[in-house]
Amino acid sequence: MLAALDYVQLAAPAGSEDALRGFYLTALGMTEIPQPAGPARLGGCWFAAVDGGRLEIHIGIEDGFRPPRRAYPAVRVTGLDQLAARLQAHGAPVVWNVSLPTHRRFYTQDPVGNRLEFLEPLP
Repeated sequence: MLAALDYVQLAAPAGSEDALRGFYLTALGMTEIPQPAGPARLGGCWFAAVDGGRLEIHIGIEDGFRPPRRAYPAVRVTGLDQLAARLQAHGAPVVWNVSLPTHRRFYTQDPVGNRLEFLEPLP
């Protein structure tokens, strides 16, 4: 019955949309997609992958926002090293993790502290 993950919802504090756009549009190379009228009135921003992958990240505004410590999306990519270099060139942290024997992966954070994992299967 379950078919696919449609999007990931993250949260952010009010007024952080411009900083988030800088990260998701510039550092990650995503594109901003319009929100429907209902969610748009609450603030936030939505992004989609532009490289043919089916990935959307929706960021909503949350009063009293605190970044989660353990909850995060894991995004499968191709060209993991190039993505790490791109993120570092834009000032984003890249923390490599070798505890998953079937993948190479690293963690980063967006400007409000949301943790993101990027991973690529080993050949």
